[in-house]
Amino acid sequence: MRKWCLLGLAVAVSCSTATSGGEAVANPPGQAQARVWPVLTRLHVDLWLHGYAMLLRDTTTIPVFRRGYRDRIQGAKNQRSITTLLDANRERLQQRLVVSAALFNGQFAPMYFASFDQMQQVIRLFLQAEGNPGATNDATLRQFFAVLASSYASAADRDWLRIFTESLEDERRRFYQEYWQTETNGRLGYVRAVDSLWQGNYRPKLQRFLSNTQQENGELILALTLGGEGRTVNFGARQNAVVSTLPNQEPAEALYVFAHEVVSGIVSTAVNDNTTPTEQRAGLSARYVTAGTVRGGAMLLQRVAPELVAGYTRYYLMQAGQPTSGDATARLAATFPLPQSMRDAIDRQLDVVLGGI
Repeated sequence: MRKWCLLGLAVAVSCSTATSGGEAVANPPGQAQARVWPVLTRLHVDLWLHGYAMLLRDTTTIPVFRRGYRDRIQGAKNQRSITTLLDANRERLQQRLVVSAALFNGQFAPMYFASFDQMQQVIRLFLQAEGNPGATNDATLRQFFAVLASSYASAADRDWLRIFTESLEDERRRFYQEYWQTETNGRLGYVRAVDSLWQGNYRPKLQRFLSNTQQENGELILALTLGGEGRTVNFGARQNAVVSTLPNQEPAEALYVFAHEVVSGIVSTAVNDNTTPTEQRAGLSARYVTAGTVRGGAMLLQRVAPELVAGYTRYYLMQAGQPTSGDATARLAATFPLPQSMRDAIDRQLDVVLGGI
């Protein structure tokens, strides 16, 4: 899974605006969010994803993390002769990742929190409670515990979480915070360009789709770590978060990944409605969701922003390691094959959603 849903979770992350440095600060209680779907950068989101990127072997058709990310980071650390607990504990952490599929979904956890300090505090209490959401009478803390328990339910997985969090804190202190600030400051022009494109043009074009799919508002977070597979959580119609790529060439790349992410709900429905339980158990539906989300993003943009489709197509072909010359549309279809029944179902659902009020 690359998308989490927890309706009704009221967390600090959903009430924030951006500072000049790109990080987020909480608004005073009761103050409305200044903008619809603001564009932000978040250190703690990147830090947590960075930790996973340094541990996972990313072999998917569309890499979750930027191609070559781990090698570039390791090179930067080597140049500075920096070794952290994340390096020292890498093998131990990787061993548990291989045998516990639930840990993979822990990538989504930081999107429920406002900062790494808050994450550390809640994780410490979660570990003290042995992962039991019912161990606290505080309703908000109980919801945070439920989020963590989704990925770190067993004692062994909670021990992994403890080691991982301690390792990330050392990584942040010795290397990553300075690295992140330098890299993000160097791309502030891209952040501003994405914000201008998004708020001035493409958010209004996508707003009907977003509103009619219970994604009326949220946060568009740009991450240094991610490639073409974004990360999404849905709290409710006005409390969502989509983590997209922070561009280093073309600002529209962030919008391509956003379109890819927000269409995943109707794609999943179309795939599930057109696969048998046997196919779903065999993992076939998951492969169709991956292909369908790429194809569905193009279908959505064709309806609301057709000028982006060519760039979107080239971007996802490049993400898949495919050439972009010649008939790119045909190559996209060949690279991400999808049965006609599913394409028709996505097409019909897009018509329904965009035809609504």
